[in-house]
Amino acid sequence: MLRSVNLEDYMIKKPLTIAADAPLFEAVDLITSNQVSGVCVVNQDGTLIGILSEMDCLRGVLTASYDNGSIGSVGDYMVSANINSAKASDDIIDVASDMLAKGQRRRPVVNEQNKLVGQITCRAILAAVRKLVGTQSPAR
Repeated sequence: MLRSVNLEDYMIKKPLTIAADAPLFEAVDLITSNQVSGVCVVNQDGTLIGILSEMDCLRGVLTASYDNGSIGSVGDYMVSANINSAKASDDIIDVASDMLAKGQRRRPVVNEQNKLVGQITCRAILAAVRKLVGTQSPAR
């Protein structure tokens, strides 16, 4: 049904990014205004240093409300350890299977120097499947 293809053909080539020192509400605004489930956190030279999801933001907002404190920065809530990333040449089927097994909705795509070059999402994978299968949906 689905032939094997490289991620590069279907990844988002300019994913939304944010700096670790940005205020968390800046990330909340970025996520909500672009209707995405998360963003990649990069340093000044474009190296991937973390990921931040909607759930991470929600945790930050709730923590601040319970503690009556300030909400903090992206770096306070981002995931920076054991980030699952992909390479542009990876097989889309293998990456999709691994994302499904790990319950991930998105995965950063990096080069050999760990610089962010893209992002693959469940939605992009579904679009690839739709394009490759080539069947039409029944009319409603």
